[in-house]
Amino acid sequence: MTFDWAVIVGNWKFLILQGLMGIGAFGGGTLRLAIPAIVLGFCLGVLIGLARLAQRSWIRYPAVLYVEFFRGVPLVMVIFWFWFLIPQITGQRLPEYTVALSAFVVFEAAYLAEIVRAGIQSVPRGQIDAAVSSGLSYLQMMRHVILPQAIRNMIPSLVTQFIVLFKDTSLASIIGMMDLTKAAQIISQREIRPFELYLFIAVVYWICTYSMSHISRRLELRLAVPHGTDL
Repeated sequence: MTFDWAVIVGNWKFLILQGLMGIGAFGGGTLRLAIPAIVLGFCLGVLIGLARLAQRSWIRYPAVLYVEFFRGVPLVMVIFWFWFLIPQITGQRLPEYTVALSAFVVFEAAYLAEIVRAGIQSVPRGQIDAAVSSGLSYLQMMRHVILPQAIRNMIPSLVTQFIVLFKDTSLASIIGMMDLTKAAQIISQREIRPFELYLFIAVVYWICTYSMSHISRRLELRLAVPHGTDL
């Protein structure tokens, strides 16, 4: 087997600018999909995670149902639901990027909600009692006492889920969205050099996910509470 890396050199702009970053005529882009999906999915996950802990059953039960439902179905099925069912309901087809982003946010929020719930429950009960006794409102207690400690405990699990989300963006290619995987598929069909192309995008995915893990470890060290320090 001979390797021809010229196929990467000759198409790197299409692979990186268009496929990875989404800069080009086709829209899409792996990073352009992953970053908003992470941010919006986390925001929705926080709301659902808080709802999971609500004392009122009419708030808690829908959140539990949401989490259990989306954790029980494959992501590719959710993508197809948005791709095929939304046009049937609304009579209007959504762009591939909108479909992919909506599916990822809705799906990942279920997993992130469980991470948020576990992180909040990991905060010592004494911290909550102290916040209540000091007269803080629920929102003030969440903002100043519980969430800062919970997020520190959540970092490893959050980053793991963000990495999973980033790698799963390759599934957006099944509905034709132009991401890194789709860009490699198009070039491979033209150049017939699948090994070089798929090895290259595997390296790109690895660099991105390793960078996320490295940043997470540095953030954990920065936020770590020194041994023997009271919270």
